[in-house]
Order: sequence, then structure tokens, then C-alpha cells
Amino acid sequence: MITRAELTEKIVAYKTLNGKTWSEIADSVGQSKEWTTAALMGQISLTKEQAEAAGAAIGINFSDEEIGQLMKVPYRGSLPSSVPTDPLIYRLYEIVMVYGTTMKELIEEEFGDGIMSAIDFDMDITRVPDPKGDRVKVTMSGKFLPYKSY
Repeated sequence: MITRAELTEKIVAYKTLNGKTWSEIADSVGQSKEWTTAALMGQISLTKEQAEAAGAAIGINFSDEEIGQLMKVPYRGSLPSSVPTDPLIYRLYEIVMVYGTTMKELIEEEFGDGIMSAIDFDMDITRVPDPKGDRVKVTMSGKFLPYKSY
């Protein structure tokens, strides 16, 4: 039986081998590049039709077992340690470490006591040209969920 982690490695290898972009795969699946990438990296479940469309776009004829893995509700949180060691992921972690309390304070000032949903959530990652070096723009939008009194 193939594990979800092994399937993710297979997907990334075929994507690279066949020169596909996440945007191209997302177009075939009918979702955003961010959602599709998260799903194929094992963090969101796909429908059978979405899994088949992704496989066709990547150049993989998924087995029934692999489609089942892609349809299964995932165990979310794929990082192997609490402090990430990959430099790019660590920098995102560092941003939260440095600015997390600021984001929390400003969100609570605007909305009140609650959280930003990671379930009812959108993300957009774009390249912004800049003469001093291109910039990465990450936009996150999550539904505000207030804490309830009971």
C-alpha cells in the first residue's frame, strides 16, 4: 500500500519530469493553484473527478488505491517538526514569530475576540516585479470566527 507521503513524492516527481506548473494542473482540476497544490501535497481531499483530472494533467494514471488516498480526509499539518528547517518555510514561521502578536492584536481590534478560519480560507501567491528584486506577495483571507459565550 502506498502512503500519502509516498504519493506526494510521486506527484511532485511526475510534475517536475513532465515540466508542468501548478497553475496548469489547477486549470485541469478547476480550482486555484493554491488549493490544488495544497490538495496534491496532501493537505486537502479531492473528489474522484478532481484526482483523475490532476493525474491526467501531471501524466499519471492513478491506481484506484492512489485515487482513494487523494479522496481521503487528510491528516493536516505536514511539517515533520514544530520548528521547520526548510529555509523558505522557516522564514514564514519567522514572520509569524515576529509579527504574529501584531497580526493578532490588529485582527482583534478590528473584529473582536476570535480567530481567522483556515477552513473557510483563500490564499493567493503572486510575483510582484521590483527593480531591487522581485517580491513575493502572499494574500490570505479567512472568515472571522468569534469566540462564543455560553
